[in-house]
Amino acid sequence: MDKKVIELLNDQINKEFYSAYLYLDIANFFNDLDLDGFANWYNIQAQEERDHALLFLRYLQSNGIKVELKAIDKPDKAFVNPIDPLYAGAEHERYVTDLIHNIYDAAYSVKDFRTMQFLDWFVKEQGEEEENADKLIAKFKLFGDDPKSLYLLDQELAARVYTAPSLTI
Repeated sequence: MDKKVIELLNDQINKEFYSAYLYLDIANFFNDLDLDGFANWYNIQAQEERDHALLFLRYLQSNGIKVELKAIDKPDKAFVNPIDPLYAGAEHERYVTDLIHNIYDAAYSVKDFRTMQFLDWFVKEQGEEEENADKLIAKFKLFGDDPKSLYLLDQELAARVYTAPSLTI
């Protein structure tokens, strides 16, 4: 594998673990507000990001590449009101999409078709992640100022369950 592609894939492991930390931080914020459904939604986001990191790790290992785990930064976002973390989550998903696209571009430039095929799932996943984040913001804007509606939205988010990715390497 190309050295640059390996470096980007290895860095992505760290970025995915950071994403999990960020979403755990957001879940903690909502937990402190007693919005358990929102906390559940972001706890599940954290689980997904952790599993994404492990998928990148296994992909490198399956290609005989030694993985270098790096320190995970502490989330640095300060949230004042309940919509702040929703915007932070959406912004972060767009950032991760850019990271995935950069890895894909690097793999494409060296005709690393196997890595491109591996990344296809992540490209699709990021589209879904951005859509989900944007929809959550739209729902909050629509219902967030009304306590009864916010309660119903919180209940909807509480019903979310985790489904592990079925991607095989």
